[in-house]
Amino acid sequence: MKHHEHLLAKGVLVTGATGFLGGALTRKINLDERLLVTSGVRCEKRELDGEQLVIGDLSSSFDISEYLSQQNVVIHTASLAHNKANNTSSDFESINTQGTLRLARQAAEAGVKRFIFISSIGVNGNISSRPFSELDIPNPSEPYAESKWRAEQGLWEIQKSTGMEIVIIRPPLVYGPNAPGNFATLIRWVDKGIPLPLGSVNNKRSYIAIDNLISFIITCIDHPLAANETFLVADGEDLSTSDLLRKVASAMGRPAHLLPVPEKLLRLGALVLGKQDMARSLLGSLQIDISKAKQILSWQPSVSVDEGLKQCFI
Repeated sequence: MKHHEHLLAKGVLVTGATGFLGGALTRKINLDERLLVTSGVRCEKRELDGEQLVIGDLSSSFDISEYLSQQNVVIHTASLAHNKANNTSSDFESINTQGTLRLARQAAEAGVKRFIFISSIGVNGNISSRPFSELDIPNPSEPYAESKWRAEQGLWEIQKSTGMEIVIIRPPLVYGPNAPGNFATLIRWVDKGIPLPLGSVNNKRSYIAIDNLISFIITCIDHPLAANETFLVADGEDLSTSDLLRKVASAMGRPAHLLPVPEKLLRLGALVLGKQDMARSLLGSLQIDISKAKQILSWQPSVSVDEGLKQCFI
Protein backbone atom coordinates (compact mmCIF):
# COMPACT_ATOMS: atom_id res chain seq x y z
CA MET A 1 0.00 0.00 0.00
CA LYS A 2 1.67 3.21 -1.13
CA HIS A 3 0.24 5.43 1.57
CA HIS A 4 0.90 9.17 1.47
CA GLU A 5 2.48 9.15 -2.00
CA HIS A 6 0.13 11.72 -3.47
CA LEU A 7 0.51 13.88 -0.36
CA LEU A 8 4.18 14.62 -0.97
CA ALA A 9 3.47 17.84 -2.83
CA LYS A 10 0.62 19.07 -0.70
CA GLY A 11 -0.27 19.36 2.93
CA VAL A 12 -2.69 18.52 5.66
CA LEU A 13 -4.60 21.25 7.51
CA VAL A 14 -5.74 20.37 11.04
CA THR A 15 -8.32 22.77 12.48
CA GLY A 16 -8.65 23.13 16.24
CA ALA A 17 -4.89 22.63 16.54
CA THR A 18 -4.75 24.08 20.05
CA GLY A 19 -7.46 21.71 21.32
CA PHE A 20 -7.06 18.39 23.14
CA LEU A 21 -7.43 16.24 20.02
CA GLY A 22 -6.18 18.71 17.39
CA GLY A 23 -2.99 19.47 19.32
CA ALA A 24 -2.05 15.82 19.85
CA LEU A 25 -2.94 14.96 16.24
CA THR A 26 -0.81 17.81 14.85
CA ARG A 27 2.20 16.73 16.95
CA LYS A 28 1.84 13.16 15.68
CA ILE A 29 1.50 14.11 11.99
CA ASN A 30 4.50 16.43 12.39
CA LEU A 31 6.64 13.33 13.05
CA ASP A 32 5.94 12.07 9.50
CA GLU A 33 8.27 14.00 7.24
CA ARG A 34 6.27 12.98 4.17
CA LEU A 35 3.36 15.05 5.42
CA LEU A 36 3.34 18.82 5.66
CA VAL A 37 0.97 19.80 8.45
CA THR A 38 -0.49 23.23 9.09
CA SER A 39 -2.16 24.13 12.39
CA GLY A 40 -5.49 25.84 11.90
CA VAL A 41 -6.01 28.18 14.87
CA ARG A 42 -8.45 30.88 15.95
CA CYS A 43 -5.61 33.32 16.73
CA GLU A 44 -1.84 33.00 16.50
CA LYS A 45 -0.18 30.86 19.18
CA ARG A 46 3.53 31.33 19.95
CA GLU A 47 3.88 27.91 21.55
CA LEU A 48 2.92 26.00 18.39
CA ASP A 49 5.65 24.60 16.15
CA GLY A 50 5.48 24.72 12.38
CA GLU A 51 3.16 26.56 10.07
CA GLN A 52 0.00 28.19 11.39
CA LEU A 53 -3.10 29.40 9.63
CA VAL A 54 -5.26 31.87 11.53
CA ILE A 55 -8.85 31.01 10.57
CA GLY A 56 -10.52 33.20 13.16
CA ASP A 57 -13.88 32.36 14.66
CA LEU A 58 -15.76 29.55 12.90
CA SER A 59 -19.04 31.38 13.51
CA SER A 60 -17.80 34.37 11.47
CA SER A 61 -17.59 34.71 7.68
CA PHE A 62 -13.96 33.64 7.33
CA ASP A 63 -12.46 33.08 3.87
CA ILE A 64 -9.32 30.94 3.62
CA SER A 65 -9.92 29.72 0.06
CA GLU A 66 -6.56 30.98 -1.16
CA TYR A 67 -4.71 29.03 1.50
CA LEU A 68 -6.77 25.87 1.02
CA SER A 69 -5.52 25.53 -2.57
CA GLN A 70 -2.19 24.39 -1.04
CA GLN A 71 -3.86 21.64 0.99
CA ASN A 72 -4.66 18.09 -0.01
CA VAL A 73 -6.54 17.04 3.13
CA VAL A 74 -8.45 18.99 5.78
CA ILE A 75 -8.98 17.32 9.18
CA HIS A 76 -11.68 19.29 10.96
CA THR A 77 -11.41 18.75 14.72
CA ALA A 78 -12.47 22.26 15.80
CA SER A 79 -15.91 22.52 17.34
CA LEU A 80 -17.88 24.03 20.18
CA ALA A 81 -17.78 21.35 22.88
CA HIS A 82 -20.98 20.04 24.43
CA ASN A 83 -19.76 20.38 28.02
CA LYS A 84 -19.31 24.16 27.93
CA ALA A 85 -21.91 25.94 30.02
CA ASN A 86 -24.31 28.54 28.61
CA ASN A 87 -24.07 27.45 24.96
CA THR A 88 -27.34 27.77 23.08
CA SER A 89 -28.59 25.68 20.15
CA SER A 90 -27.79 28.61 17.85
CA ASP A 91 -24.16 28.71 19.11
CA PHE A 92 -23.77 25.03 18.20
CA GLU A 93 -25.50 25.60 14.87
CA SER A 94 -23.31 28.57 13.85
CA ILE A 95 -19.97 26.91 14.78
CA ASN A 96 -20.46 23.15 14.46
CA THR A 97 -22.85 23.16 11.49
CA GLN A 98 -22.49 26.39 9.51
CA GLY A 99 -18.77 26.87 10.30
CA THR A 100 -18.00 23.30 9.21
CA LEU A 101 -19.96 23.66 5.96
CA ARG A 102 -18.41 27.05 5.14
CA LEU A 103 -14.96 25.49 5.57
CA ALA A 104 -15.92 22.43 3.51
CA ARG A 105 -17.35 24.50 0.64
CA GLN A 106 -14.18 26.59 0.49
CA ALA A 107 -12.07 23.40 0.60
CA ALA A 108 -14.04 21.81 -2.24
CA GLU A 109 -13.76 24.94 -4.40
CA ALA A 110 -10.00 25.12 -3.71
CA GLY A 111 -9.50 21.53 -4.90
CA VAL A 112 -8.90 19.83 -1.53
CA LYS A 113 -9.06 16.08 -2.17
CA ARG A 114 -10.43 14.84 1.16
CA PHE A 115 -12.25 16.38 4.12
CA ILE A 116 -12.16 14.39 7.39
CA PHE A 117 -14.82 15.45 9.90
CA ILE A 118 -14.64 14.54 13.57
CA SER A 119 -18.28 14.11 14.52
CA SER A 120 -19.64 12.40 17.65
CA ILE A 121 -21.22 9.11 18.69
CA GLY A 122 -24.00 11.34 20.05
CA VAL A 123 -25.26 11.46 16.45
CA ASN A 124 -26.31 7.80 16.91
CA GLY A 125 -27.82 8.56 20.31
CA ASN A 126 -26.67 8.73 23.90
CA ILE A 127 -27.89 5.36 25.13
CA SER A 128 -27.71 1.99 23.39
CA SER A 129 -29.54 -1.27 24.00
CA ARG A 130 -27.04 -3.03 21.70
CA PRO A 131 -23.81 -1.74 20.14
CA PHE A 132 -24.32 1.12 17.69
CA SER A 133 -23.15 0.64 14.11
CA GLU A 134 -22.90 2.83 11.03
CA LEU A 135 -26.16 1.29 9.76
CA ASP A 136 -28.25 2.64 12.63
CA ILE A 137 -30.59 5.54 11.95
CA PRO A 138 -29.14 8.66 13.62
CA ASN A 139 -30.95 9.73 16.77
CA PRO A 140 -29.15 12.76 18.25
CA SER A 141 -30.87 13.96 21.39
CA GLU A 142 -29.11 17.16 22.46
CA PRO A 143 -28.04 20.37 20.66
CA TYR A 144 -24.33 19.47 20.33
CA ALA A 145 -25.04 16.11 18.66
CA GLU A 146 -27.81 17.63 16.53
CA SER A 147 -25.37 20.27 15.23
CA LYS A 148 -22.86 17.55 14.31
CA TRP A 149 -25.58 15.54 12.52
CA ARG A 150 -26.68 18.57 10.50
CA ALA A 151 -23.02 19.16 9.56
CA GLU A 152 -22.74 15.52 8.39
CA GLN A 153 -25.83 15.89 6.21
CA GLY A 154 -24.50 19.13 4.70
CA LEU A 155 -21.12 17.50 4.00
CA TRP A 156 -22.80 14.75 1.96
CA GLU A 157 -24.57 17.44 -0.11
CA ILE A 158 -21.19 19.10 -0.77
CA GLN A 159 -19.69 15.73 -1.67
CA LYS A 160 -22.46 15.04 -4.20
CA SER A 161 -22.14 18.43 -5.89
CA THR A 162 -18.32 18.75 -5.87
CA GLY A 163 -16.80 15.25 -5.70
CA MET A 164 -14.57 16.12 -2.72
CA GLU A 165 -14.08 12.96 -0.65
CA ILE A 166 -15.68 13.02 2.80
CA VAL A 167 -14.74 10.85 5.79
CA ILE A 168 -16.90 11.08 8.92
CA ILE A 169 -15.61 9.71 12.23
CA ARG A 170 -17.91 9.39 15.26
CA PRO A 171 -15.88 8.72 18.44
CA PRO A 172 -17.25 8.23 21.97
CA LEU A 173 -15.64 9.88 25.01
CA VAL A 174 -11.92 10.41 24.23
CA TYR A 175 -9.49 10.07 27.13
CA GLY A 176 -5.81 10.89 27.41
CA PRO A 177 -3.38 13.22 29.20
CA ASN A 178 -5.19 16.47 30.11
CA ALA A 179 -8.49 15.30 28.61
CA PRO A 180 -11.27 17.82 29.27
CA GLY A 181 -14.92 17.30 30.15
CA ASN A 182 -16.40 14.24 31.84
CA PHE A 183 -13.10 12.37 31.98
CA ALA A 184 -11.45 15.27 33.85
CA THR A 185 -14.35 15.19 36.32
CA LEU A 186 -13.88 11.44 36.97
CA ILE A 187 -10.16 11.99 37.60
CA ARG A 188 -10.92 14.80 40.05
CA TRP A 189 -13.32 12.57 41.98
CA VAL A 190 -10.79 9.73 42.24
CA ASP A 191 -7.95 12.11 43.09
CA LYS A 192 -9.88 13.65 45.97
CA GLY A 193 -10.63 10.20 47.36
CA ILE A 194 -14.36 10.98 47.42
CA PRO A 195 -16.42 7.84 48.14
CA LEU A 196 -18.56 7.37 45.02
CA PRO A 197 -21.91 5.52 45.09
CA LEU A 198 -21.11 3.71 41.81
CA GLY A 199 -19.83 0.33 42.98
CA SER A 200 -22.89 -1.57 41.70
CA VAL A 201 -23.17 0.04 38.27
CA ASN A 202 -23.22 -2.74 35.69
CA ASN A 203 -23.52 -0.85 32.40
CA LYS A 204 -21.30 -1.17 29.31
CA ARG A 205 -19.69 1.85 27.67
CA SER A 206 -17.22 2.29 24.83
CA TYR A 207 -14.38 4.80 25.13
CA ILE A 208 -11.39 5.65 22.96
CA ALA A 209 -7.80 6.42 23.96
CA ILE A 210 -6.53 9.53 22.18
CA ASP A 211 -3.69 7.49 20.62
CA ASN A 212 -6.20 5.06 19.10
CA LEU A 213 -8.31 7.89 17.68
CA ILE A 214 -5.22 9.58 16.23
CA SER A 215 -4.03 6.34 14.60
CA PHE A 216 -7.47 5.96 13.04
CA ILE A 217 -7.56 9.55 11.73
CA ILE A 218 -4.07 9.13 10.23
CA THR A 219 -5.20 5.89 8.57
CA CYS A 220 -8.03 7.91 6.98
CA ILE A 221 -5.72 10.59 5.55
CA ASP A 222 -5.35 8.70 2.31
CA HIS A 223 -6.61 5.14 2.65
CA PRO A 224 -8.54 4.72 -0.63
CA LEU A 225 -11.34 2.74 1.05
CA ALA A 226 -12.02 5.48 3.63
CA ALA A 227 -13.38 7.82 0.94
CA ASN A 228 -17.05 8.75 1.42
CA GLU A 229 -17.54 6.54 4.45
CA THR A 230 -18.75 7.02 8.03
CA PHE A 231 -16.90 5.17 10.79
CA LEU A 232 -17.64 4.48 14.45
CA VAL A 233 -14.42 3.97 16.40
CA ALA A 234 -13.56 2.95 19.96
CA ASP A 235 -11.00 0.93 21.94
CA GLY A 236 -12.94 -2.30 21.35
CA GLU A 237 -12.93 -2.94 25.11
CA ASP A 238 -16.18 -1.91 26.81
CA LEU A 239 -16.31 -1.11 30.52
CA SER A 240 -18.85 -0.42 33.21
CA THR A 241 -18.53 2.94 34.96
CA SER A 242 -17.33 1.14 38.11
CA ASP A 243 -14.68 -0.76 36.05
CA LEU A 244 -13.51 2.52 34.53
CA LEU A 245 -13.21 4.20 37.95
CA ARG A 246 -11.25 1.22 39.32
CA LYS A 247 -8.91 1.32 36.32
CA VAL A 248 -8.44 5.11 36.65
CA ALA A 249 -7.65 4.72 40.35
CA SER A 250 -5.19 1.92 39.61
CA ALA A 251 -3.47 4.01 36.89
CA MET A 252 -3.18 6.87 39.40
CA GLY A 253 -1.90 4.55 42.12
CA ARG A 254 -4.87 5.47 44.31
CA PRO A 255 -7.55 3.37 46.00
CA ALA A 256 -11.02 3.48 44.43
CA HIS A 257 -13.66 4.26 47.04
CA LEU A 258 -16.79 2.82 45.43
CA LEU A 259 -19.94 2.23 47.46
CA PRO A 260 -22.44 -0.40 46.22
CA VAL A 261 -25.59 1.77 46.06
CA PRO A 262 -28.51 0.22 44.08
CA GLU A 263 -28.93 1.76 40.65
CA LYS A 264 -32.62 2.52 41.23
CA LEU A 265 -31.69 4.75 44.16
CA LEU A 266 -29.07 6.54 42.08
CA ARG A 267 -31.56 7.23 39.30
CA LEU A 268 -34.11 8.50 41.82
CA GLY A 269 -31.50 10.78 43.40
CA ALA A 270 -30.51 12.11 39.98
CA LEU A 271 -34.15 12.83 39.17
CA VAL A 272 -34.65 14.73 42.45
CA LEU A 273 -31.45 16.75 41.89
CA GLY A 274 -32.16 17.42 38.21
CA LYS A 275 -28.98 15.54 37.20
CA GLN A 276 -30.52 13.16 34.66
CA ASP A 277 -27.83 13.91 32.04
CA MET A 278 -25.05 13.03 34.44
CA ALA A 279 -26.93 9.90 35.55
CA ARG A 280 -27.32 8.79 31.94
CA SER A 281 -23.60 9.10 31.21
CA LEU A 282 -22.67 7.30 34.45
CA LEU A 283 -25.39 4.64 34.57
CA GLY A 284 -26.53 4.14 30.96
CA SER A 285 -24.92 1.90 28.35
CA LEU A 286 -23.36 3.23 25.15
CA GLN A 287 -21.57 0.59 23.11
CA ILE A 288 -19.97 0.82 19.69
CA ASP A 289 -19.40 -1.87 17.08
CA ILE A 290 -16.03 -1.08 15.42
CA SER A 291 -16.02 -3.99 12.98
CA LYS A 292 -16.46 -1.78 9.89
CA ALA A 293 -13.29 0.21 10.68
CA LYS A 294 -11.39 -3.03 11.31
CA GLN A 295 -12.62 -4.85 8.22
CA ILE A 296 -12.57 -2.07 5.60
CA LEU A 297 -9.41 -0.25 6.68
CA SER A 298 -7.59 -3.16 8.41
CA TRP A 299 -7.29 -0.87 11.43
CA GLN A 300 -6.76 -2.17 14.96
CA PRO A 301 -6.75 -0.16 18.21
CA SER A 302 -3.06 -0.26 19.15
CA VAL A 303 -3.41 0.86 22.77
CA SER A 304 -5.31 -1.08 25.43
CA VAL A 305 -7.52 0.72 27.95
CA ASP A 306 -4.98 0.01 30.72
CA GLU A 307 -2.12 1.44 28.63
CA GLY A 308 -4.19 4.44 27.54
CA LEU A 309 -5.09 5.24 31.15
CA LYS A 310 -1.50 4.77 32.33
CA GLN A 311 -0.38 7.39 29.78
CA CYS A 312 -2.78 9.91 31.35
CA PHE A 313 -0.73 9.98 34.55
CA ILE A 314 2.88 9.63 33.39
